[in-house]
Amino acid sequence: MPKVKSEKRNRLHHEVQKQGILFNKEFGQHILKNPLVITSMLEKAAIRPTDVILEIGPGTGNMTIRMLERCKKVIACEIDTRLAAELQKRVQATPMQYKLQILIGDFLKADLPFFDLCIANIPYQISSPLIFKLLLHRPLFRCAVLMFQREFAQRLVAKPGEKLYCRLSVNTQLLARVDMLMKVGKNNFKPPPKVESNVVRLEPKNPPPPVNFTEWDGLTRVAFLRKNKTLAAAFKINSVLEMLEKNYKLHLSLRNKPIEGNFNMQAKVINILEKVNMANTRARSMDLDDFMRLLLAFNSEGIHFN
Repeated sequence: MPKVKSEKRNRLHHEVQKQGILFNKEFGQHILKNPLVITSMLEKAAIRPTDVILEIGPGTGNMTIRMLERCKKVIACEIDTRLAAELQKRVQATPMQYKLQILIGDFLKADLPFFDLCIANIPYQISSPLIFKLLLHRPLFRCAVLMFQREFAQRLVAKPGEKLYCRLSVNTQLLARVDMLMKVGKNNFKPPPKVESNVVRLEPKNPPPPVNFTEWDGLTRVAFLRKNKTLAAAFKINSVLEMLEKNYKLHLSLRNKPIEGNFNMQAKVINILEKVNMANTRARSMDLDDFMRLLLAFNSEGIHFN
């Protein structure tokens, strides 16, 4: 039995070892190897010859090379110096060499340059922070075509009332139009991941919605603490009331206003919820307009979420 396991493990990484590269699980490295999937992703992005494309986690460059053939420039952000060197070798002494810029380091900590498109098979463990780093980047880019774990992708496009509808759905759909493009099976990667994948297209809303995203994010964080409970129940949690009271008192202090006599934060919050007829509403059923109306109601009373 031990011999069979050993042979199976060697077969799995045989092609990788031939290249002299062992992929790092810590970085979520699963190289997209199917050229048909790559072609489809590039077509969905509608690349123009004048475009600058941002790629996150280019790996050995299977998709990077195809993009370089179609665009003005590719900025590839890679955390693994071994793979960055491999990519550099692939374009060395070719016309593509001058169209490729490699940024070595953690994408989440990088200062992003200007780009028109983002096309990437991303490391799944950074999916959520990656999306908001992209969508809050200025100036706005045209669109992003990204590979995600299937359930994460389904959360991005989920609508109010659906099982997977969550804070991620609301926050993403506030900032962008989100479309599911295609399913991608695990055998299209090397090594195969444990999950199925989907490709999603994100198109930032231009102009961006007139809302403070930090405030919005704070509100949705509270509302979805108990998405199946009413908003009245979610806002009665002690830690939530303490945070809102602290922010409210700071708001009054900055404006040299005294706090009301017999002040009670919980009563004030419930009063606001009842004013907009949302005390018995559940976050799972609220759409963007509902959240916008609720945020405006709190902010107009001097209650903030950041």
